[in-house]
Formats: sequence, C-alpha cells, structure tokens
Amino acid sequence: MFIVGEEICKKTIDRESAFKAVEAVFGAMAKGDAYNFPVIREAIGYQDALYGFKSGFDRAGLTLGLKSGGYWPNNIKKGLTNHQSTIFLFDPDTGQLAALVGGNYITAIRTAAASAVSISHLARKDAKILGMIGAGHQSGFQLRAAIEQRNIEKVLAWNLHKNMLPALEKVAKEAGVDFISVEREEIGAQADVIITITSAHEALLMKDWIKPGTHIAAMGTDTKGKQELDAQLVGQARLFTDEIAQSISIGEFQHAIKEGLIDKSDITPIGDVINGKNKGRVSDDEITIFDGTGVGLQDLAVASSAVKIAVEKNLATKVEL
Repeated sequence: MFIVGEEICKKTIDRESAFKAVEAVFGAMAKGDAYNFPVIREAIGYQDALYGFKSGFDRAGLTLGLKSGGYWPNNIKKGLTNHQSTIFLFDPDTGQLAALVGGNYITAIRTAAASAVSISHLARKDAKILGMIGAGHQSGFQLRAAIEQRNIEKVLAWNLHKNMLPALEKVAKEAGVDFISVEREEIGAQADVIITITSAHEALLMKDWIKPGTHIAAMGTDTKGKQELDAQLVGQARLFTDEIAQSISIGEFQHAIKEGLIDKSDITPIGDVINGKNKGRVSDDEITIFDGTGVGLQDLAVASSAVKIAVEKNLATKVEL
C-alpha cells in the first residue's frame, strides 16, 4: 500500500492534470462506464460538523475507492481548513487497500476543475468578466482555474464577510486580473461567468439580476437544505450537472424540483456535452447553469493520478499492512 500525503499531492497534481482527470471521469459517467454509490452525509451533533462518505467505481480507469470526510465550520479558528477528508483507493481485482491519499488539496483542486470544465464547455467564447460569490478557502482555487478557460479581464467579487475578500484579491492580482468588490446585484448585471462557492442555505443570486448569456457554476450546494441560487433562476435556465441523482437530492437543483419549476428530464449530465452527445450552449443569449454537487469519482480520479505520479517520481511512501 502507498501513502501519498497532502504535500506530495501538491507536488504531483496541478490544475491541468486535475482538469483532464475530472473531464475524463465526467465523460465516463455519461457513457455508463463509471458510477457513484449513494452518498452518506450527516450532521454528527458535535462541532456543528457534517461528515460522510463518497465512493464509486470507474470501470474504464479501473479506479475503486471512497472519500471520507466533511465540513467542520469552526476549523478556521484553529488555523485549519473547514473541509477535511481522506481518500482510500482499493485494488479492483482483489479488494485490497492500494493507497491512502490526503484529500484536502485534492478536494479543492478537483472542485475547481469541475467548474472549469463547465466553463470550458458552456460559457460564451467572448466571456471577459468573472463574478465570484464567496471568498473562502476554495475560492482561490476556483478563480485560478476559471480564468484559464476564457480571456478574463476583470473579477467582481462578493462575500458575506468583507474581511475575507483581500485574500481573493491577492490571487486575482497575482494572476494579473483586475479585482473589484461589489454587491451581488452588480455581479449579476455585469458578469459573463459567475461562480458561487459558499455554504449558504438561502438564495444569493436572484433571477432578475442575471443578464442573458451568463454561465453560472453553482459549486457550494452539496447537502439537503443548502442553496445559492433563486429557484426561479434555475427554472428559466438550461441546466447541467455532474450527476443528476445528487443534483435533485442534495445539489442546487433540489429546490426547483421541490417547487415543481423543473423536471429531472430538464437536467443534462455535463458528460453528455463532453462526449458530444449534447451541444451544450446553443445561443449567446441563454443562461446556463452547472450544478457541481461534487461526486466521489472526481476525488478518486484525481487521487489515482496523484498516486501514479508519486510512485513514478519515488515520492510515495510504501507500507505493509
């Protein structure tokens, strides 16, 4: 068995490799070559934490495993990231544990890769203004990945706690992109691409604020009850997701489904666009939304790549069970 820790993951996985791994696994899912198992995610009644498991099997890539972890909202006070997780990979031929991989960095970079894949396939080609709703730990990963997909000239950002915005501004400045702190309504009025990455339980973007032609990557809703988008906004847009079953149960589209504004058949797996089965955006005026619920196969695909590269570079630690 190999152990690949957080620092080794950072040395082996970059944005490009994460993008390729996530794009490939979305395509495999749409073809039926890979599938996720039901998610377990529960409040544990301690430290306000959410804890659970995401797992799956990719027959094409022969990747089997699970991610165990969750969200500890008080970690920031302890100098730790709120999201904590570990990934376990198993040999699909024998069921033996093959690798233990740090999951925090991989979760961050694979989530950013998912929104980047959606921007690559769904945003208007002439998109120049990026809107960011949320300025937590994940937001910097999101910003870096997003601006590589289009010729982004300016970032407009909003966060409930304004004192967190300077850290995101630093990321934008390092990337050579102008950064302006604005209200949410202004982001809706100006942005060509909007990423929402919060832990909100109420709509942060309303239908009447969003201009035609906008692409929205809703990345924060991964639990029943969470919400970032107005259900009416979802009801008027073309909808895409990583996995439909998660989207309508724990993802952003759960609310529009509950209110009867959309049907399951209105949602397209992003893998169908990647595979060329669905055209994706068909006009410059339509609003597209990608609901990134976060599937276990994303973690497993990126973790598998990290282990492969770490072993090749002699960076992985081998241990006997």
